[in-house]
Amino acid sequence: MPSYQTLLVDVTDGVCTITLNRPDVYNAFNEQMKKELNDALKEAEKDQAARCLVIRGAGDKAFCSGQDLKEHSGLKRSLKESLEKSYNPMIRKIRTMEKPVIGMINGVAAGAGCSLALACDMRIMSNTAKLIEVFIRIGLVPDSGSHWFLSRLVGMAKAFEYAATGRDISAEEAERVGLVNKVVPPDKLEEETMTLAKNFAKAPTKAIGLIKRTLNKSLASDLDMILEYEALMQQIASETQDHQEGVSAFIGKRPASFQGR
Repeated sequence: MPSYQTLLVDVTDGVCTITLNRPDVYNAFNEQMKKELNDALKEAEKDQAARCLVIRGAGDKAFCSGQDLKEHSGLKRSLKESLEKSYNPMIRKIRTMEKPVIGMINGVAAGAGCSLALACDMRIMSNTAKLIEVFIRIGLVPDSGSHWFLSRLVGMAKAFEYAATGRDISAEEAERVGLVNKVVPPDKLEEETMTLAKNFAKAPTKAIGLIKRTLNKSLASDLDMILEYEALMQQIASETQDHQEGVSAFIGKRPASFQGR
């Protein structure tokens, strides 16, 4: 993996951990970090040693507070261009990458930082953290996929509430409505997240990628289309080495040793 100015990247035991490393500004996105995160995601996708990704924020106050508003203060710029160039590609990469991506929400996740968290496949959250669709507070609309994720995770009424009020969403509420998978005390967050990540890193990665691909497709498909697509994905899965290993381990009554191939 390359070295970065605004990120810390580590690959250990099959887990690629990407840490947003601007804790002095609550890990807000500047142009450098947007560029580097897009690059790091591409590298992680290609790296066969990385079978699961964890995205987290440095420090104990923030996962990511969204766009660094001070960077372009007083300058006129196109937000549409910024989204199309930087934010949208990173969200697409997380959603289409055929590896599990876990958001480790250690602190506030606001604005584009909230969207980044919602784009992950699973989210483990500190009970002191919070989510905020903060855009409305400065007269903007949610972006980086938040409309898409919110409406599917919590339904239209709650999605409208969170987007149009911009109120803080506590960890307890986030878990209750289905925005996050699990809430744990701050001192257990890393342990819980890495246990999950290491389990995924030992799982049949190809099958997980096909599950992710099929779930994405199901959101815009009817049942008949998905039944046909599942059959196609199942055929692809059946031809992997991990499937052969799984069957052999089952018959031999031993733990499977999946290699992600």
